[in-house]
Amino acid sequence: MSTRPAHVKPPAYLSKSPPVPQPQATPRGPEPDPERLDPVRYGDWEKNGIAVDF
Repeated sequence: MSTRPAHVKPPAYLSKSPPVPQPQATPRGPEPDPERLDPVRYGDWEKNGIAVDF
């Protein structure tokens, strides 16, 4: 990350940026049925034997 040159100042009307929050792990849901393709992974949903891409 580079720093600003000393002569470059932010405008007075801008406020300080709040600190960036630290990322937290999210809990995982139940694993999908291994016998079926995962529609989120493959981008398709199967409806009445027809793959529907939305």
